Formats: sequence, C-alpha cells, structure tokens
Amino acid sequence: MKKLIYILVFIISFSSCNEYQKALKSEDIATKFKLGTELYDAGKYNKANRLFVQIVPKYRGKPQAEKLMYMYSKTYYEMRDYYTSNYQMEQFVSSYANSEKVEEIAYLSAKSYYNLSPIYTKEQKETIEAIEKLQEFINRFPDSEYLSQANTLVKELEYKLENKAYSIAKQYNHIEDFQASIKSFDNFILEFPGTTLRENAMFYRLDSAYKLAINSVPWKKEERLKTAITYFNSFNKAYADSQYKEEANNMQEELNGLLEEFNTKS
Repeated sequence: MKKLIYILVFIISFSSCNEYQKALKSEDIATKFKLGTELYDAGKYNKANRLFVQIVPKYRGKPQAEKLMYMYSKTYYEMRDYYTSNYQMEQFVSSYANSEKVEEIAYLSAKSYYNLSPIYTKEQKETIEAIEKLQEFINRFPDSEYLSQANTLVKELEYKLENKAYSIAKQYNHIEDFQASIKSFDNFILEFPGTTLRENAMFYRLDSAYKLAINSVPWKKEERLKTAITYFNSFNKAYADSQYKEEANNMQEELNGLLEEFNTKS
C-alpha cells in the first residue's frame, strides 16, 4: 500500500513538473497566467514568479493586469526580495490607486523598506528611509487596518536609530575621547527627548565631563570642572533616585573639592 502511494505521489509530482516546464516554454500567455495563479495560491511563489515575469509586459492595459501585478509584486515580497518588492509595489500603488488592494500593497511596500533595515551597529540609511515610507503610509491611510502594525514598526526603527546614536556616544566615552562623547550625548538628548535611554545618556555625559575635567590641563580645568558640575545638577534634578546616584554623588564631591582647591590656589 505504501509503495502504491509513493508511486501515485511520484506520478502527480512528475505530471505537475512537466506541466510547469511546458508552460514556461509555451507562447500561450493565458496558460502561463492560469498556472501562475494556481502556483501563487498554492504558495509556490518562486515558480509563479518565473511565469509572471514572462507575461507582465504582454498584459499591460488588459483587464487582468491589475490582478497579475498584485500577485507579481507579492511574489517578490514572499520570496524576500525586498528591493524588488518595494519597487514593484510602489508601481502598483501608482498605477492602481483606486484598487481595493492598494492599501495592503502600500503597507507591504513600506514594510519591504523596514525589512531592509540593518542591525543598529551598521549604517542606518535604510532605516531612515523605512521610517519615511511607513510615515507616508500612515499619513495616506490614517484609518488603515494596518495602522497599529505600521506605528509599531516605526517605533522599532526609531529605537534602532536611538540605539545607534547612543552606542556611538558611549563608544567615545569608552575610548576616552571625552569631548566627542559629551558632544554626542548632548546631540542625542536633544534629538531623542523621549528616549528610554535618557537616564543612561545623562549619566555618561556627566561621566565624560567629570573625567575630562579631572584630567584637564590647569588653564582649562576651572571651566571644565564647572561644566561637569552643571551636568551633575541636570542629572540629579532629572533622576534624583537614579541607579547611578552613588557614582554621581561621588563625582560631584570630587568635582566640588577640586574646584574649591583650584580657587584657593588662584
């Protein structure tokens, strides 16, 4: 019985494969459209795509063109070819603005950009572009069923940019380029006022200013001590019960002592 089932499965698979190969070589675009649709519905996107590629130019202006372009663009998305899917989907949205599928394709087009966003340690050009595309979708379809998902993706991408900027500033602190670290944390706090990393950023800005001040040359020391104390005051005001409270207080005590000592000598 098992042998019979195996033979039947083999015959069906061989027949399907043979049908597909014939369709690829056929000049009949209707045959390619029909089999491509069946393969698309069955989730065989690579095979469907190969057939659609052959007939897309020949269906321009025909009644079936909208359905074909919908399936064609989605095959690229399902194949994870996001560079091509975002292009083809943007073409669909532009060509079929009144389609009942336009909202779905516009969302998947923007999500294609999202899927191209790299990890936060790499260059974030694609991340910025993805945020712009998702925001365009949100603005165009404010009542969309995909609105919640789109907003979630935007927040995720924005956090990635925050993480990138924060990690750069902290890296400067780590390699003891304290001036660059302070400037980077200043920019970070201004650019991302609602960030969850704000407490950390303000502490490490203080830490950089503290280390810059205590290791400073005499003619710059007074100014840098005062700047570091200013950063402590800002940090303490914002996070009086911070996890870094003890370290920050120790820094303040040393900074005040050095400033007092410096003023006594002057």
